[in-house]
Amino acid sequence: MTWGTFGAVHISTLVLSAAIIAGLYFFLRNRSDKVQTAVMGILSLSGIAAMIFNLVAWGSPLEYLPFHLCSLTAIVLPFAVITKSKIANNLLLLWALGAALALIVNTAQADFNVFSWTFFFYYIPHTLEFGLVILMFALRRAELDVRCIISTILITFTVYTAVHCINLAVNSYCVRENILNPDGLLVRVNYMYSLVPENPVLEMLYTKPYFYMFNTIPLIVVYLGVIYAPQIVRLVRRKKKLA
Repeated sequence: MTWGTFGAVHISTLVLSAAIIAGLYFFLRNRSDKVQTAVMGILSLSGIAAMIFNLVAWGSPLEYLPFHLCSLTAIVLPFAVITKSKIANNLLLLWALGAALALIVNTAQADFNVFSWTFFFYYIPHTLEFGLVILMFALRRAELDVRCIISTILITFTVYTAVHCINLAVNSYCVRENILNPDGLLVRVNYMYSLVPENPVLEMLYTKPYFYMFNTIPLIVVYLGVIYAPQIVRLVRRKKKLA
């Protein structure tokens, strides 16, 4: 049974993702801090497990290095869950959106068999990467802070720039050394899609390699503005009272 895109199977898995997140909330909401940390900490490792699976399963580790946004989210998530870091958790409010979009805009994965390990190591980590971030705030284990908007944008685009440089370095190395993947094709990486867009959403923003991602900044500001709207309103009202 293939996953498909916006068919009955795909929509069912999106509903299941929502149910998993809701179920975890109701299971954990009255549990102790220690239990919440243990359960969410273990679940947060699913992304790390998926990274290991991809590095081993496909025989082309250079093409599966953990430099896509979802892999970077998987690396930061256990730290955010265990330490409750304000900066990390507020950062993941943006980064985890990529995991949600990866489940919704799944055109590159539409042919996955839903009973395969490939699907499992894609679907479960992406569901939990998005879901656990929601739970950190829903369970009040993390604090929303509008002041983190600046750090979130700066960290995101600093990391993006570093990943773009990695793309250029890896591709240059593969051309120089003629590194081929198991299909006999020259290895070419495009982590964080800094070179070319690979989904319909990013294609609408594309102008030039690397620079086109900066077109997302207004969208990011609007998205974060909605999340922090109550805090923004309170700050504006407070300033008016002090004026």
